[in-house]
Amino acid sequence: MKKIFLVEDDKAISKNLTRLLQSEGFAVSHASTQREAAGMLTESKFDMALVDISLPDGNGFAVCTEIKQIQNIPVIFLTASGDEASVVTGLNMGADDYITKPFRPRELIARIRAALRKADCLPASFDRNGLFVDTASGIVKKNGKEVFLSALEYRLLLIFINHPKNIITRDRLLDELWDAAGEFVNNNTLTVYIKRLREKIEDDPSKPQIILTVHGTGYRLGGSYVSE
Repeated sequence: MKKIFLVEDDKAISKNLTRLLQSEGFAVSHASTQREAAGMLTESKFDMALVDISLPDGNGFAVCTEIKQIQNIPVIFLTASGDEASVVTGLNMGADDYITKPFRPRELIARIRAALRKADCLPASFDRNGLFVDTASGIVKKNGKEVFLSALEYRLLLIFINHPKNIITRDRLLDELWDAAGEFVNNNTLTVYIKRLREKIEDDPSKPQIILTVHGTGYRLGGSYVSE
């Protein structure tokens, strides 16, 4: 049985979430403050954490840092804020996903199961063509210099890292990005995100070596440069 660490100060939300998670076969431990969460992290082992960003004695960012340092398990942020700055901050601190309140129960469960699956197969780091990604901390570097990606750019990059031998179709990428953004992402938007990501991680975006185009299908992760 997978153990979920819930850090949420709202009593009604934590009660409903605990019931939902238990009905799905998860064991749940709950903390309502940053201080309480810190103590529980040293006492019990968990498989993943759901963390509210706003806490009465601190914030979820600090809790996420402690979780990653002590147990290095997947973290999903529960946030009432839809601004990208908060999301990017969380992802850069090592969070694996986020969901904005109010959320749909089925969507939350799907995200939890996805995060657990990824934790079982996600490489600890990725290093290719001058691009280094630490998936535990969310840090991205190009030729030794840190690169700052938006939330969706980082999610897009992780899709390729998680499936290094697969061709990723545009339809699949659209589904993944829609799920991450919580809003509709069309083909034109996807093209823009691919372009922006290449500009940040490729030596020459016009001749990509990391994210290669497979004409008529989608994209794949490259190694050494392959002519398109």
